[in-house]
Amino acid sequence: MGIHQYFKSLNDMENLIRMPGKFKYQMHNVAAHSYKVTKIAQYFGTVEEHAGNEINWKNLYEKALNHDYPEIFTGDIKTPVKYASEKLNYLFTEVEQSMTIRFIESEFPEEYQEAYKSFLADEGKDDTIEGQILSVADKVDLLYESFGEIQKRNPEPLFFEVYTESLKEIISFKHLTCVQQFVNVIIPEMLEEKFIKTTELIDITQEILAKEFD
Repeated sequence: MGIHQYFKSLNDMENLIRMPGKFKYQMHNVAAHSYKVTKIAQYFGTVEEHAGNEINWKNLYEKALNHDYPEIFTGDIKTPVKYASEKLNYLFTEVEQSMTIRFIESEFPEEYQEAYKSFLADEGKDDTIEGQILSVADKVDLLYESFGEIQKRNPEPLFFEVYTESLKEIISFKHLTCVQQFVNVIIPEMLEEKFIKTTELIDITQEILAKEFD
């Protein structure tokens, strides 16, 4: 019992497979995703700071590193399911938060519980610039997961759907300098790579950019 359970649960995050139930050439887990989102958020935070925006780095790292810890209790829910409706997304979030708080109150020393409720149970994707960067970084990693499957000729339509929805969500933060750089510099670099279905992916990307990024 106690903190031992928390430390042990960090290993469990490696067993939480992203986008479960679908054939994938490359498997991704929640632990690796949290690490990648933190690295992406670090870069985007650097871009924003260079553009003159003040970044609370402690807040950004805490949000990025911990944002999916509650999935220990629920598993990874496929994005199209989780965001099928605002009510459904709210219910998933409420369940994750309540189970995380119960775990903290059961296993953590009382003097650290409030800190860890902030680290693990609070919604990281808030209106602060750090919360917005987290939202973007989270979707960028999801976009790259789906891009990798499309690049490897995975015929599963889900990955085109995930790619499309991820790009739309990223573009919804187009007021951020890091998103402008992602759209204007990084996406063109990505699409220059040679792979099957390039034309279809370019068409999808250009259609979204024409509608959403103007």
